[in-house]
Formats: sequence, structure tokens, C-alpha cells
Amino acid sequence: MYLLLGLMFAIVYALIVTAGMYMGFGNFLFFGLAAVALIMVQYAIGPKMVEWSMKVRYVSESDEPGLHKMVAELAEKAGIRKPRIGISELSIPNAFAFGRTRGDGRVCVTRGVMDLMNEGELKAVLGHELSHIKNRDVTVITVLSVIPMVCWYLSWNFMFASRRESGGVAIIGLFAFVMYFVTNLLVLYASRIREYYADRGSVKMGNEPHSLASALYKLVYGNAKADKKGLKRMEGYKAFFMNDPSRAMKEFSELKNLDSDMSGTIDRNELSKIRGKNVKLGTGDRIMEIWSTHPNMLKRIQHLSQIR
Repeated sequence: MYLLLGLMFAIVYALIVTAGMYMGFGNFLFFGLAAVALIMVQYAIGPKMVEWSMKVRYVSESDEPGLHKMVAELAEKAGIRKPRIGISELSIPNAFAFGRTRGDGRVCVTRGVMDLMNEGELKAVLGHELSHIKNRDVTVITVLSVIPMVCWYLSWNFMFASRRESGGVAIIGLFAFVMYFVTNLLVLYASRIREYYADRGSVKMGNEPHSLASALYKLVYGNAKADKKGLKRMEGYKAFFMNDPSRAMKEFSELKNLDSDMSGTIDRNELSKIRGKNVKLGTGDRIMEIWSTHPNMLKRIQHLSQIR
């Protein structure tokens, strides 16, 4: 993760230095300030936008005593302040965390996920989301997301300038455009890394790996049978979720073989069977994973099987 952060900022630093050599400082300053201003606005109003789009309703301890108790116990183990707890009225079963800082953390579950899971599975899911808050993942991904934005602004400005400037300017614009795609892929890679860390963090809080694996299996199943129109509406928000709902049908076909007794869960013995196995993905699956915010689910569950 540190190498990735260093690489991302090295790319944008190189572009900025090159830009300074070929264009007026004032012009570049405008685009730089525009990028910073946009990310500050996103940072300021982001939580309200999530609450509105996800139909979040915050619940008190008297409303949901069991949910509050689980979150309080996990927050204590994680060494963070207990986040605000909300229930999303979305029909798709899932969970997510958001907020500006650790102290501003909010953890939410949909009504569907509470009906779908047993206590151990729900605790594992909540532990995953609290790990995101503990590790400041929202802030990290937000900061990284600025870099493709800067690359886009530089590319647009240089390509436009290339109509009246030298060919060297056009080359810089083309390079910035390529870096826009490269850095976008790196942001997606960072997001996938954070999912693995959050899974491990949940286990460190005392949750069983097979409970989280079973919860992920149930999420995939619940998303696979969800209304397709509902899934379409959630396309822009899937980075918040524990899995990618749009890939649920494909992932369910891959995971159902793990449930050897057809119980609808993955128990300790079933999870151990995948440990040490070589998970081979087809070319299509590898390409889909590169462009996804979440790891391939089969790889992710195998990773859980190796945590002791």
C-alpha cells in the first residue's frame, strides 16, 4: 500500500513538473486549485450524499439493542470510537461504512442483510466495516482518487493547447491521458487491497474466518436473486458495499461448489478444503477483476481460509 501511494504521487509529481516547463504557472494553478476545490467539496458533503442515496436511517440503542451491542464490542476490540449506526432501506442485502475520519465513522447495514445472516455472520460483516473505519480507507481512497482527476485536467488542458502550441505539448497531453487510465486502475487496485485488509481486520477482532466466508457467500446469493432494476440503480454505489452486486450471479456459480452439504452456509470444514488450492481464473475473470473495486470472491474466500 505504501509503495502504491508513493507510485501514485510520483506520477502526479512528474506530470506537474513537466507541466511547469511547458505552460504558464497561472493556467496550471487554475486547474490544480479546481481539483483541490472539487475534492474538498466531495469530502465535505460526501457523507450527506451517501445518507441520501442509500436511504440511511440512524437507529438508537433502544431501536436496535443487539446491533448496538455488537458494534460497541467490535469497536472496543478495534480500539476506535463507536461509530454511528444506521439501517439502509435498500432492498439489496449488504453493508457499508463511510465518514470523513475515524471519529466521524458511520456503519450501516441493509434490512435485508439482518434478515439473511445469523449472529456470527453479522458480527463478521460489522467487523469488516469497522476495519475500514479503523484503517481510514475512505480517506485513503478519496486522496488517491484526486490523482486521476489531476491527470485528466492536465491531459485536457495540454491537448487543447496542442492545437496552437508545439508537438511536444501534444505528447505531454497524450502521456497525461494514458496516466489517467493507469492511475484509475491503481485506485481500483488499492480498493481491492483494502478489502483484503478489512477481511483480515474482522478476524483480528475475534470473528471466525468461516463466519465471514459464509456471510460473503450469503451476500452473493442474496444479490444474485435481487431485482435487476434495483441492482442497476446501485451501480454507482457498489464501491461502498462488501461485494460487487453486479457480479453476484457469476460469483454464485463459482462459490456454490464450496457449500458441499447444500446448507446455504460455509462452515469451518468447507472453508478448510479450499486452503492451499490454486484458484485459477479465466482471462475474462482476470480482466473483470482488474476493472473492479472488489477482489474476485473465490480468491477472497481462499484468502480467508489461510488466516489463522
